[in-house]
Amino acid sequence: MLRRLGPARGLASSLASNTDRLTGSMGLASARGTTGWKAALILKRVGVLLPVIAVVLGLALLVIDPLPLQTLRNNVFDQYQRWHPRDYVDAPVRIVDIDEESLRRLGQWPWPRTRLAALVEHLQAAGVAAIGFDILLAEPDRTSPGTMAALWELPASTSRTLQRLPDHDQVLARTLSGTPTVLAFLLQHAAGPAQASAADGAAGAVLAWRPFRYVHVGAPAADRLHHFETALTARPELEAGAAGYGALNFMADSDGIVRRVPLVLGLQDGPVPSLVAELLRVAQGERNYFLRSDEHHLGLAEMRIGQLRIPTTAAGEVWVHYSQPVPQRYLPAWKLLAGELPASLLAGHIVLVGSSAQGLMDLRFGPLRRIMPGVEIHAQALEQILAGQTLQRPNWATAVEVIAVILGGLAIAWLSSHSRALAAAGIAVLLLALLLASGWYAFRVHGLLINTITPALVFAGSFVTGSLIHHFISEREQRWIKTMFARYVSPNRVELLVQHPEAAVLGGKRQECSFVFTDLENFTSLMESVEPEAAVNLLNDYLDGMIAIAFRHEGTLDRIVGDAVAIMFSAPVPQADHRARALACALEMDAFAADHAGHLRERGIRLGRTRIGIHSGDVIVGNFGGSAIFDYRALGDPVNTASRLESANKQLGTTICVSEATLAGCPDAPVRPVGRLLLKGKSVAIKVFEPLTQRCVQRYAPAAAYAEAYRLMVDASCEPALARFRALAQAWPEDPLVALHAHRLAAGESGDLIEMLVK
Repeated sequence: MLRRLGPARGLASSLASNTDRLTGSMGLASARGTTGWKAALILKRVGVLLPVIAVVLGLALLVIDPLPLQTLRNNVFDQYQRWHPRDYVDAPVRIVDIDEESLRRLGQWPWPRTRLAALVEHLQAAGVAAIGFDILLAEPDRTSPGTMAALWELPASTSRTLQRLPDHDQVLARTLSGTPTVLAFLLQHAAGPAQASAADGAAGAVLAWRPFRYVHVGAPAADRLHHFETALTARPELEAGAAGYGALNFMADSDGIVRRVPLVLGLQDGPVPSLVAELLRVAQGERNYFLRSDEHHLGLAEMRIGQLRIPTTAAGEVWVHYSQPVPQRYLPAWKLLAGELPASLLAGHIVLVGSSAQGLMDLRFGPLRRIMPGVEIHAQALEQILAGQTLQRPNWATAVEVIAVILGGLAIAWLSSHSRALAAAGIAVLLLALLLASGWYAFRVHGLLINTITPALVFAGSFVTGSLIHHFISEREQRWIKTMFARYVSPNRVELLVQHPEAAVLGGKRQECSFVFTDLENFTSLMESVEPEAAVNLLNDYLDGMIAIAFRHEGTLDRIVGDAVAIMFSAPVPQADHRARALACALEMDAFAADHAGHLRERGIRLGRTRIGIHSGDVIVGNFGGSAIFDYRALGDPVNTASRLESANKQLGTTICVSEATLAGCPDAPVRPVGRLLLKGKSVAIKVFEPLTQRCVQRYAPAAAYAEAYRLMVDASCEPALARFRALAQAWPEDPLVALHAHRLAAGESGDLIEMLVK
């Protein structure tokens, strides 16, 4: 009959220490809820600022244009070209190629200048529009007789004979005279070894010979050109015979790819043309270049050469739209010298003389992922200019990109921070796709290069920033709502709904649960004797403590009816030890209620005792109600029985009544039998026990003496049992069960069956 209290108390202590449920006071919960809501408001305000910062950073990237961003943007432009190379149009541009076969047939490079003179003669005879040498003729011809006589130690007679022979450079110079030939020079940032090797020191900071003239339309934009300090020029005698003079320089990007070809460059004594520009000028028989500056003074906007108006970058370059390799672009030099090329292939054409031979090292990287001779880059630039197929990055492109960054970045940030994640992601992807498609459309249809990379990065950054803000705000608000909701619904129920939203549906299931019902004696009369506000505060303080205990033991608040509380265990989440939890919870509630009443008594407020009933059994647990609102609760006889046990304490004089069904899960709980109670309206009695709390041990009859008297009563030994209970009643007048059984036996009742006359 008698059981030890230790394990049940240990369980209660363990449950209290191992849970982090909401157990603070209502005031503390309210303060925390207010704090959480204020924090969410602050986060929302910060959330407005962060996307703006992301957009500002995007604008800064547009202005600063760091190297990694340039590389990424150029890679996108390269991909455009790979998707859509320029359609080759048979423009009047050809390359006389000093290829591997020409070198094999005619000898290794360098060729004698007389052979170059023969090339020029053949081209002139074919009626070409212009001839451009993609070769730097800075040194004297070492095969020339005069040069050989000077360099080699020869007999005097042989040397004099060689000196009387024609000089090869002079032969080439005479051939160039009167032909539309453009020679090349090389711009350098500083004097180099190549210059030192020139026989006559052909390097300088100025060009002595300028067969061209520049006319500026608008403010000069020389400061935006690519500037160089010195020029490595051709032989003076060759310069004198040529019709034009252009720079060979390419301005490759940091990855070594040539995407733009300059038309004009800067030297200390003024602007100088490139080989491409000079060929276009000479082919049209013009002298002047017209440079039109950007209206916002940001650099060049256009270069006019004769009838050609060519859009340029601010630095005077043209973007090259490359085509795939085309065989007819190249004409082998050996065939030209052998007279095997018909004049119709060359008449009226601009002809570049250069080399595709790998040994001559004039090879460049292009956007189409192939290595090409430098002379082909010049040729492709000429082809697209003459065919009107130029690529351009218009001056208004930056303004469009700024607008895209501001509007798109802010719109995506707002959407991602205010809309559902899937909708925000869908719209962000749609805007990003629209942006990238616009860049491709501008290139494919109009030949425009629009920077979509920086706006795309801003879009992505704004979406990530807005999404993170939305996540943090939502998480905080959910925590706040969860905390506030837990003040109306049990925390474990809230936790279940958060983790398993599918549980919020109508319906129920059968489950074994334990129930604790409490009620406060005489509180109605107490309310009538104090002010309403004071009565409400008293009740709130009491309920706050009782509910906090229930939550510590992970019980579910079933309902609050006035000063009565109903708690269930093993629902919504099953708990294998629900009986022990229920008993431990009831014991802690009893201790709290007694202490709380004692403190109020010291203040002159007489709070009644708390009665508690505990029972376990199978019930139907679930959501009941309708589509508008539903309630989570348990339905079944065990719920009613627990409530009836709480009420039975009034007739029995006890504080806690626990059924045998609950004690089946608490084998070591210290209790003493109350009797077999036949509840009103029931046909089967249930065994009920009273837990032996510390207060009971101090005020009640010894457990062994009570157990012996109870055994005699059960055995129908009425007289001996009555004598024992009367003796115990005299010794322990505060023991309610001793008094109850003594009175029953004295009234002629027998056994332990107690019929409850009221509910």
